[in-house]
Amino acid sequence: MSTAIADDGLHPTSTVPRLRVFLLLPFIGIHVGALLAPLSGFSWAALTTALALYFVRMFAITAFYHRYFSHRSFTTSRGMQFLMAVLGNSAAQRGPLWWAAHHRLHHRHSDTSADTHSPVTDSLWHSHIGWIVQPHNYATNYAMVQDWCRYPELRWLDRHDYLAPLLLAAGCYGFGAGLAWWWPNSGTSGIQMLLWGFCLSTTLCYHATFSINSLAHLWGTRPYATKDHSRNNALLALLTLGEGWHNNHHRFPASARQGFRWWEIDCSYYALRGMALVGLVSKLRPVPQRILAEPTASHGHALPGEKRS
Repeated sequence: MSTAIADDGLHPTSTVPRLRVFLLLPFIGIHVGALLAPLSGFSWAALTTALALYFVRMFAITAFYHRYFSHRSFTTSRGMQFLMAVLGNSAAQRGPLWWAAHHRLHHRHSDTSADTHSPVTDSLWHSHIGWIVQPHNYATNYAMVQDWCRYPELRWLDRHDYLAPLLLAAGCYGFGAGLAWWWPNSGTSGIQMLLWGFCLSTTLCYHATFSINSLAHLWGTRPYATKDHSRNNALLALLTLGEGWHNNHHRFPASARQGFRWWEIDCSYYALRGMALVGLVSKLRPVPQRILAEPTASHGHALPGEKRS
């Protein structure tokens, strides 16, 4: 049994299972696994795997789910496009089309009542995690990603967005079990590698990504007078490989670079530059000189509707 969702530009015509709790169980289970990770013991192998999977998948989310699929800020081959879509999907943040569609809607309606995840018009909790569990946000708004719908492999991945995370979780367990058999002194096991390498790493990826929706619209500086409440936050930029320069991004979303100035560390952009050098990506869209030449406020521009003396 399913229920229809009206196509009003925000909630596309689609069907969503009535028993939505089953869609939430993996999300909840991953968080429970992260909390249980310390109880499985510690090993350098598990910690290294967790950190590696955090940064590799964070790059796939920031550089490809966000800058490529959402904003088309560079080009790549069809094979690399699918490979990075799978890697991003392994972070358990749904398919690339779902992710890009929601993000494009966010930019269209940023910090208005039509924004899916604004801490300005709704609560901090809602903008961070609550919106994800709302039934009308489960479906992919294909009208927002028509440019990507012509690729059947991306549509397939979007429909089967559980496969990559499931395979990665199984791979982590198998890697840990194999390492314990081959190198007993490693101190790891299948369950430990599953909890650290997959559950803990994925949970950290979740909340670092979600913090851009929530915290980066509340705390930080506003060098550009955008029509929303976006902020630059250096700490979030470090945790998310460059996404924390959020006010910059809202000033010119099409740029492959979000750290507009040399001191604004943007690790995803540095990695993309490296990939461009070896031909894996190309045509990285720069920040226009007219944007860089704009005067910026050292203490931050006033928020929309706010007056300063």
